[in-house]
Amino acid sequence: MSNSVNMPQFPQAFWRDFVSPPEFPNLNESVKTDTAIVGGGITGVTAAYLLCKEGINVTLIDAGSLLNGVTGHTTAKITAQHGMIYDEFIQHFGKEKASLYYQACMEAKTFIEDTIKTHRIDCDYSQEDAYIFTNSQEYVYQLEKEKKAYEELDIPGELVNSMPLNISVKSALKMDNQAQFHPLKYLKVLIDEAVKNGLKIYENTTAVDIEYNKHPTIITRDEHRINCNYVIQASHYPFYDGQGFYPTRMYPERSYIIAVKTPDKFPGGMYINAESPSRSIRSTSMNGEDLWLIAGEKHKTGQGESTIKHYEALHDYAEKQFGISEFVYRWSAQDLTTVDKVPYIGSVTKNEENVYVATGYRKWGMTNGTIAAKTITDHILGNDNSYSNLFTPSRLKADPSVRNFISMNADVAKHLIGGKLEYTNDTIKDLNPDEATVTRIKGKRTGVYKDQDNQLYGVDTTCKHLGCEVNWNSGDRTWDCPCHGSRYSYTGEVIEGPAKEPLNKVELE
Repeated sequence: MSNSVNMPQFPQAFWRDFVSPPEFPNLNESVKTDTAIVGGGITGVTAAYLLCKEGINVTLIDAGSLLNGVTGHTTAKITAQHGMIYDEFIQHFGKEKASLYYQACMEAKTFIEDTIKTHRIDCDYSQEDAYIFTNSQEYVYQLEKEKKAYEELDIPGELVNSMPLNISVKSALKMDNQAQFHPLKYLKVLIDEAVKNGLKIYENTTAVDIEYNKHPTIITRDEHRINCNYVIQASHYPFYDGQGFYPTRMYPERSYIIAVKTPDKFPGGMYINAESPSRSIRSTSMNGEDLWLIAGEKHKTGQGESTIKHYEALHDYAEKQFGISEFVYRWSAQDLTTVDKVPYIGSVTKNEENVYVATGYRKWGMTNGTIAAKTITDHILGNDNSYSNLFTPSRLKADPSVRNFISMNADVAKHLIGGKLEYTNDTIKDLNPDEATVTRIKGKRTGVYKDQDNQLYGVDTTCKHLGCEVNWNSGDRTWDCPCHGSRYSYTGEVIEGPAKEPLNKVELE
C-alpha cells in the first residue's frame, strides 16, 4: 500500500461514530411476551416497530448492543440491483419468482421511504441510480444478458457506455431510482417509536436455545427464560437450527469497506463492478464533505490471505482511480449466502412454524432485511404475503442447490479435517506487538495474540460451534472460523455466531 495516506489503526464503522442508540439493561429474570425477537439489526428493529404499532406485546434481545452487528457495518444501499442476478434467477426459478424477488426489493424500498416520510426522519436519504459496470469484454456479454432479463421483468434500466463516476468502462447497466441512507439514523427513530408503543429491549443478553412445546421458550446464556407465542430469529445466523441444517445450506463471506476523502466532489450514483475482485462505490456526507465508501474484496470467512491486505487493495484502488486526500475509516462486514442466493425467511422448519428465521441476505440486507421483517410480521398478524413461498426456508431445488450443497460441505469437511492435522511451529517469543500466531502448547493448537502493551492472550483455537479450527484475522484482530463463520475477539469472546460460547482460554505461563 502507498505510504502517502495512513490507514486508520483500528477498524471502526462510520455509521456508529455519529449515532448513539439508546442503551438498555440486560435481562436478569424470566419474562413472558407475545413475540420475542432475537437480534437488534434492521430485521429485528423493523419487525418490532411493525408489531408494536399493531398493539402486539414484543420483547427484543441482543447478544451485544443494538445496531452493532451487520446493520452497523453495511454499505447501506437500498436497491434491487443485487449484482447480476436476474438472468440467473429466470434460468433457475422461472420468470414469476425472479419478478417476485425484484418486487420484494422494491416494496422494501417503498416501505423505507414511506417510514422516513411518516416520521420525518433525517437520515441522509437520497434517490440514486445504481450501476453495474465492467472493463472486461467477457462481462460486456453478461451485462447484455442481464439487460434482457430486465426487459423480461419490466425493470427500468438501460445499458450505457459511460457513467457519472469518472472512470473508464466498457459497459454499464443502470437501474433507475434506487436509494441510499444512513441506516442507524433511520433505525434509531424506529427504536424510539417502538419503545413508545411498548417494546421491551434487553441488551447483552444471549439466546442459546429454544424449547418448543405447545409454545416456544427462549433460553438465555444466564438461564433465564422468555416464554412467548412467536420467536423471530433476526440474529444474522440462526442461533436455533430446529434440525433445519442451516450450517450446511449457506456459507459466510467477509468483505471490506474503506471511507476516504478525495480531491473531487462525488458525482452521485451507486456503483458495483461485475467482475472480481469486487468494487462497490457510493458516498455519504460527513461534516458537509463527501466521504467516498469503497467496498469489496470478498472471501470466505477464516480463509485466504492476511486480511489487512484486503484493506490495502481497496486503498490502492481508490488511490489509483480517484486519489485520496484522507483515509478516514475502515471496517469489515460478514454476510451469509444461501445455496440458491435467495434468503431464508419464514418458519425455521415445517414442524416449528412459530419459530421464524431470517438469514442469508448475501450482502443486500437493507432491502432483504426490511422485506424479511414485513413477511414474518404478516405471518404473525395473519395477513397474506406475496413472498412467503419465494423465501420459505424449506425449499430445495435441484439446480443450483444440490451442486452448491455438495461444494459447501466438501469445503467445510476440508477445513474441519485440515485444521486438526495442521502442523504449527510458530513460537510466541518471535511475536511483535499487535501480532498473533498459532502454535502448540502441551500438544494443543493454541492461538496467541500480543497486544501493543506486550500482554499475551492465549485461546484454544477449536471453534465452539462444530469443532473447526479458527484462524487469525489480522485486519480486524479476531479469530475467525473457516467452516461456518463464527468470530471471536482476541480474548476469545463471541463476536458473531453461530457459536454461542467463548473459546477456551489457555494459560501461557
